[in-house]
Order: sequence, then structure tokens, then C-alpha cells
Amino acid sequence: MQGEAAGLRQSRKLDHIRYCLQSEDGPGATGFADISLIHNCLPDLDLAAIDLQTEVAGLRLSSPIILNAITGGTSDVTELNRKLACAARTCDIPMAVGSQAAAIQDSSVRESFSVVRKENPDGIIIANVGANTCPDAVFLAVDMIKADALQIHLNVAQELTMPEGDRNFQGYTKNIKHITQALAIPVIVKEVGFGMAREQIAELSNLGVTAIDIGGCGGTNFAMIETARGSKQASGFLNAWGISTACSIIEALAGSKTNVDIIASGGVRTAEDIIKALALGSKAAGIAAPCLQILINEGLEALTSFIQRLQYELRCIMLLTGAANIKSLQTKPVVIIGNTGQWLQLRGIDLTQFAQRPNK
Repeated sequence: MQGEAAGLRQSRKLDHIRYCLQSEDGPGATGFADISLIHNCLPDLDLAAIDLQTEVAGLRLSSPIILNAITGGTSDVTELNRKLACAARTCDIPMAVGSQAAAIQDSSVRESFSVVRKENPDGIIIANVGANTCPDAVFLAVDMIKADALQIHLNVAQELTMPEGDRNFQGYTKNIKHITQALAIPVIVKEVGFGMAREQIAELSNLGVTAIDIGGCGGTNFAMIETARGSKQASGFLNAWGISTACSIIEALAGSKTNVDIIASGGVRTAEDIIKALALGSKAAGIAAPCLQILINEGLEALTSFIQRLQYELRCIMLLTGAANIKSLQTKPVVIIGNTGQWLQLRGIDLTQFAQRPNK
């Protein structure tokens, strides 16, 4: 039975990659179009001196880009993960692997994950498990790649659209707390594209997690991917479900009363998206689907060039806001309008605190 379950996961992973390459973002919007930064025509800065360094979950990053969870768990993607790790090493950015559930059950596919550490021995590598994973299996996942941090993914909406998916989600909070207490490395909880509200973010903050990746809607849509896979459960009724990435970021900042770091992901496609996420208060931004698409369609060199171009463009946009570093960027005014502004105002969040920042 275990072998059968692992085989289903491996087949599903290949389906996800195939449909990810074919699918467009959405249909929900990320909300980034509703966010505007203020142009500074007198920045008094040197582009070469713009500092992209940030710190997430106690880990020091040279730039605020995380190569977010993509794949693993089948021998067919070992080479993909090796190349992704190579790009992460070349560009000096962290990399999160995809769900390690199949490799926990089937040792024959562990190489599809361990190759990441072999290719990037000194980089920041993040393990990935589901919220129902027992602590012993978590230890195995972490040790498999000598992980620097653990990502616990929340994918309830996706599970409900899969015929082989989970239907019982009781005990998630209790298990997450057990994991945070058992592990010595930072724990990041991540949504997979349906966003987070401040009530659950506040609950997660109290469980001992170190960072929260809000994984908002507007990017890769796993409900639509399950529909494309032909699932009878995925009739499209959840295709527009979720909270936008922009709203989720601000919900997170409103909901987190502790020192939990916020990571933005979900439809992050450009340097401007990343800067807007950072300006709202995120410590870093995760990007996944575009990297996979570029790697498969154009190759490793094109992927590294894409990431390096993002890093250059981040510096340019920061200079145009008058921000010498990310801490300074988060003091710059941000104007929030449209559906995002209406949502947040109805949720009781004062948007003038963003638009009338002191601009230090």
C-alpha cells in the first residue's frame, strides 16, 4: 500500500510539472496592480551601493529572492532539481525543494532531493513536508538534504480537488506545534496559492513557527491544475478561491503580533512585484513557476540570467524610491487602491499608515 501511495505521488508530481508549464496564472489577481510606490526624482544614491541583503527566519540572505518549492519525489526530475540547485548556487539564493512525502515513503526517489545538497553544498536549502507529517518523518526529510530550514506546506484547497487527496485536516495545528518544538532549525509555514487571512496567521504565530509564506492566489493555480488532470472532484468550483497575494501580505502584518517573518509568494513574476512585497513589509519573496518554465524551455544559463536580471532590477527600483536597503524601502510611502484597498479597509486595516509613512 505504501508503495502504491508513493507511486501515485510520483505520477501526480509529473502531472503538476506538465500542467504548470501549460497553465496561465490566475484567474484571481495577485493585487500587485493595486499597489503603487512613490517615485523619487532626487534619490542621492549610487546604484552600486544598493544593499539587497535581508534576514528571514534567522538566515542571512544576500538578496530577497527565494527559489520556492517546485519539484522532487520522482527519479524523472532529479536532473531538474540539480539544475535548479546550480542556479541557486550561482545566484546565491535559497532554494526550497518540493514536497518530500514520496521520498519519505520510497527511498529509491530520495536522490531527486539529495542531489540539491550535492550540487549546492554551502547554500541555504529548505526541506518541505505537509502539515500532517509526523515528527520522525520530518527528521528524515530534513536529514535527506541537510536542510537549513523546514517548510510546512498547507494545501487544503488543492487536496479537496484531488480524488486521491486528503479529506481530514484535523490536528494540523497540534502537529505543527510538535514539529516546531522538535526541530532545532527554523520552521516556515507556507500556503500553496490560496492565501492566508490574519486570523490563521495569528494562530500560526502562536505555534512557534519562525516565518510564514503567505502563498497568495494570482499565480500558479493548483485547483485549475487538478481540473486539467481530469479530476471529477475538480470541476472548477475552486478555481477563483483564495485571498490575493497583496491582501495576504498585509493581512499577515496585521495578524502577526510576534517577530514572525513574512515571505511573499503567489504570482510573483517581476522585480516590481518583489519590491512591492518588500515595501509592504515582507522580508523576502518566493518565485517558482517562471523559474521552472525558463529552465525547461530555455535552459540553465537562461535561468541564471533571469535571476541575476531580477537582482539588478531590484536595485534599480529601490534607487528610484530613494531606498538604499530593504529596511529603508519599508519606510517609503505605498499607495493601495482598487479591490485590494477596498478589501483591506473592510477588514479594518488603516491604509493611511502605508500612504503617509515618514519616508526616511
